[in-house]
Amino acid sequence: MIDVRPVIHAISKLAIVMGVMMAAPAAVDWSAGAASWRIFAATGAGTALVAWMVMLATRHEGRTLTLEQAFLLTSGLWLVLPVIGAMPIRAAVAGAGFTDAMFEAMSGLSTTGATAFPELGALSDGVHLWRGLLQWSGGLGIVVVAMVFLPVMRVGGMQFFRSEGFDTMGKVMPRAGSIAAEMTELYLGITILCAMIYAGLGMSGFDAVMHALTTCSTGGFSNLDASFGAFIGAPEVAATVFMILASLPFVRMVQAMHGDFAPLWRDSQIWTFLAIIAVVCTLIVIYQSLWLDVPPSLGLLREVAFNVVTIMTGTGYASVDVTQWGHLPFVLLITVGLIGGCTGSTCCSVKVFRYQVLFQALRAQLAQMQSPNRVRLLSLQGRRLDPEVVNSVMALFTLFVLTFGVLIVGLALTGLHPRTALTAAWTAIANVGPAWGPEVSGNGSVANFPTTAKWLMIVGMYLGRLELITVFVVLMPRFWRQ
Repeated sequence: MIDVRPVIHAISKLAIVMGVMMAAPAAVDWSAGAASWRIFAATGAGTALVAWMVMLATRHEGRTLTLEQAFLLTSGLWLVLPVIGAMPIRAAVAGAGFTDAMFEAMSGLSTTGATAFPELGALSDGVHLWRGLLQWSGGLGIVVVAMVFLPVMRVGGMQFFRSEGFDTMGKVMPRAGSIAAEMTELYLGITILCAMIYAGLGMSGFDAVMHALTTCSTGGFSNLDASFGAFIGAPEVAATVFMILASLPFVRMVQAMHGDFAPLWRDSQIWTFLAIIAVVCTLIVIYQSLWLDVPPSLGLLREVAFNVVTIMTGTGYASVDVTQWGHLPFVLLITVGLIGGCTGSTCCSVKVFRYQVLFQALRAQLAQMQSPNRVRLLSLQGRRLDPEVVNSVMALFTLFVLTFGVLIVGLALTGLHPRTALTAAWTAIANVGPAWGPEVSGNGSVANFPTTAKWLMIVGMYLGRLELITVFVVLMPRFWRQ
């Protein structure tokens, strides 16, 4: 049997951090005279106390994790922490049930950005800040998981990056602390810079902080029903830049922090990511100019670039109603949402790296059919692609498509309109944020969805954020018999 005590010990440490984090929204609501500050203060203190006792009870259980314990830790984190995150939301928001609170917390920590509340203006600033902090911590958490745990667990081809910048030498924990520290330093610096620029461009202090937290995490939560529609102009440009920055491999940016810029410039997935954005933006601008008679302008380019980037990075902001752009742009947006950003970033979805691997495998297979006796070695970024990497990527992609299809059918069976079911499944499994359809409210809320549909989306967000295989491995009986 697997010893779960080291896993519980690690989760309890992060639960303490979450409890301490609740002091920030408590302080904000206290200064504003909102009674919900007591909820955050009490919940935070209680969470930290209980988690501290659990941590003490398991403190002698070792500092390293086995492969099986690593799977349990990554799967367990995004189960336990959303429950903790949901507790103050349920108590602080009038009329919020556990389902809506859990949906909001999972959407936050998975950096999806979909909301269950139809009127964001009715929430206190403390609740908004908590939503932003959930997304910010979720974005940082997935970067660390992607670079520390997934390569060791060989999930989705991530073993390709096992020696990229940080080599954990077969152990999960020995260098996890130093890796997390460097990632956090970079992530915090980008967030502070983003908030300062937003404030300089006219946002209020609170709006700047809130949107910096959700921009750099590519999460997309907003404290305004209009989302980024309230900040048309220069803030859109700034947001586009920071969303792209947060979508680049953090390991490359950490290397650049140490003076080594060459890996950043040579990374093919970065250039592929930027090229896709450029091509899609160009196609949409041409489409609008030719078919919708919208004259080309810098304003149109800014609007298109912002909304394409926010979908491809999985941030999920909105500045306009993109469904009015026409059928081709809408299909392009759905497509880029299923691509995502770079591996090792705060982004979600399948990610550019895996499409590169699939393309190389497809090209090799076609060449093999033409020349059966010729041996072809697959390579990417100047490095050989082991068959294990290719097989892992293909397994994840297949599982992603199958889960996406099951989610669509499940959501449709709850009574949702087919378009709503499709986009809700898309936004959940790819952690993008927006959904479109007759049941979606004006601010993009899923408040009108049946309870079953919300829970299906919660499951979809959970699976999508953890790269699916991580969860399904834990659910296999064979995993527990080892």
